[in-house]
Amino acid sequence: MSQRRRLAPLLAGLTAGALVLSGCSSDPLADQYREGSNKGFIAGDGSVTEIALADRGEAIEFSGVTETGDTVTSADTQGEVLVVNFWYASCAPCRAEASDLQSINAQFENEGASFLGVNVRDQAPNAIAFNETYSVTYPSVLDVDTGAMQLAFSGSIPPNAVPTTLVLDTEGRVAARILGQVTSPSVLETLIRDTIAETGTTE
Repeated sequence: MSQRRRLAPLLAGLTAGALVLSGCSSDPLADQYREGSNKGFIAGDGSVTEIALADRGEAIEFSGVTETGDTVTSADTQGEVLVVNFWYASCAPCRAEASDLQSINAQFENEGASFLGVNVRDQAPNAIAFNETYSVTYPSVLDVDTGAMQLAFSGSIPPNAVPTTLVLDTEGRVAARILGQVTSPSVLETLIRDTIAETGTTE
């Protein structure tokens, strides 16, 4: 399979101000983002990149500490597909996609894939508040102090826009990337299913 790129509509922008999370049903920041308000920040363009098996290179090795103080490593999910989402709490498109990511996470629980967030700007209290607001149940590594997670992935497909979502195959290699907000959950679902289906094809 050759590398393919599918471009989704250009994302308008994101707000980087630190805002207090609330449990309200309406999120003004996310709503403003969905309406296309340009706040002077460039996010990913929503493009989807799939990487052929032969072109994936080495497995990504990483280690980090989550918002609850637990240590996670690449070895923890060896043998299953891992979806890695780079985000931070005041990122408007991150808020806009949060419920979709959680829904897909629940869909694939015990079905061959798991999710891991990488929070690039926040400390634990903000990350935990975000999780509570958007009912996110999967953990996130706090990367603001060390940048170790971003460094670990930079040699493969750098997550150079936030949010960025990466799908790792069962060997820990990057199989696909969504650069920017996940605007079509079905696309991410398909990427995950396709990557799970690869199991055994290289044996």
